[in-house]
Amino acid sequence: MGIPAAVVLGATGRIGQLMQLAPPKGLHLRLQARQPQDGPVQAGGDWRVLDPLADPQALAHLAEGAEALLCLAGPVPGRGPAGETADMKDHIRLGEAAVRAGAAAGCRVLLASSAAVYGAQGGLLDEDAALQPANAYGTAKAEMERRAAALGADLGVPVCALRIGNIAGLDAILGGWRQGFVLDRFADGSSPQRSYIGVQALARVLAALLVLRELPPVLNVAQPGAVEMAALLQAAGKPFGTRPAPAAAIAQVALDTNRLQALLPFALAPADPAQMAAEWAALEPYFT
Repeated sequence: MGIPAAVVLGATGRIGQLMQLAPPKGLHLRLQARQPQDGPVQAGGDWRVLDPLADPQALAHLAEGAEALLCLAGPVPGRGPAGETADMKDHIRLGEAAVRAGAAAGCRVLLASSAAVYGAQGGLLDEDAALQPANAYGTAKAEMERRAAALGADLGVPVCALRIGNIAGLDAILGGWRQGFVLDRFADGSSPQRSYIGVQALARVLAALLVLRELPPVLNVAQPGAVEMAALLQAAGKPFGTRPAPAAAIAQVALDTNRLQALLPFALAPADPAQMAAEWAALEPYFT
């Protein structure tokens, strides 16, 4: 028996780069890109160049013999081609393409969704919470989940949507920090609190999920507990200013991670700003 394989669509994105920097042990990754890759992070990877929307047959062939297919592909808000707005509906098209490839190859499909599907709801949110996306990105991810689940049911393909929380370093706070950065400040002096996961922790979680044969239809992905954004920047040594939070600002949005923890073969450590800042500091040079 050889090493089991997993396909990663959209491997040139930031989570895909992370998986190359912290590769899963005992799992061979087949990395999809639309263009040949030769950068320092990409060197040595098992790259397959294809367009998953334009060439579904090549995508199905790529998935042959794989245990799972992880779809990270999709446009990032604000990062469309120069002068153009990214088409968020590509998340839906790519999710369905991944499910069809999984059906053709007989493998499980994991889709990178987002905590953005919950919108601006406060409190602790489990996977059964109502979806109330507040922007085009969250709306597209929610529709991707719905349509991919329906297609998977029709084709007999196990599909799991991973609702990933803020990733420390790949987010708009630590990763988006610039001189003059400003955070909202609430009446009690606190800054917004959100669910986070460190980059090393995320790589470890994804590796574990890719080899599990049974997954639920949806799964929150974060470390337990909420992290104050100010604490994360302070741990990273990043100066920032504050401004009074607007009336509509939500003080705390947290993901319930009990379902995730029950599946993992290791204990997921509570979110710790210092640890997450250290994980990002070790990998940040590779993302510049």
